[in-house]
Amino acid sequence: MFFKHLSLAAAVAGFVAVLVGFSSSVVIVFQAAAALGATPAQTLSWIWALGLGMGLTSIGLSLHYRQPVLTAWSTPGAALLVTAGVGVDMAEAIGAFMVCALLITGAGASGWFARVMNRIPQALAAALLAGVLARFAFDAFVSLQREFGLVLAMLLAYLLGRRLSPRYAVPGVLATGVALAAGRGQLPLGAVDWALA
Repeated sequence: MFFKHLSLAAAVAGFVAVLVGFSSSVVIVFQAAAALGATPAQTLSWIWALGLGMGLTSIGLSLHYRQPVLTAWSTPGAALLVTAGVGVDMAEAIGAFMVCALLITGAGASGWFARVMNRIPQALAAALLAGVLARFAFDAFVSLQREFGLVLAMLLAYLLGRRLSPRYAVPGVLATGVALAAGRGQLPLGAVDWALA
């Protein structure tokens, strides 16, 4: 049943969702880990656990409900750790996150969260999401000052992709950006340690 619905479009949609999630807010997780004094190994462990947890819960919930379900970490929660985590040791932060996870799970399972969300107008929820995403859109144009050619090429790739094949517009932008950055020597892969630990 799973493989019957597996298609290139579905794989691309999943890839784009993960790409946007990681590339937009993973830096906040790094900052939160640094604020708590995490070692590089602990930070890597966080990212690994987040990726594995999100992947397994997304797959499990999607199969159970027979529709796409994507789970993700709390970006506001990670942002709060960046500022509130200063002076808190790792054990206390982990304990606080565990209690928070139990409270969030309880709110979701009890139906309280759904009742609150049903009282929020759709327009307000959309405006809140737009407010979060607007910064990323504006940052792209700020980057024009430093990387005019790269940003312009990626913008043109997006517009062309939306015109010719909307499903693959975002991967096309990524491919264009990576190819241009590599061609200009701005992709220093030599610094990456490819050895498996």
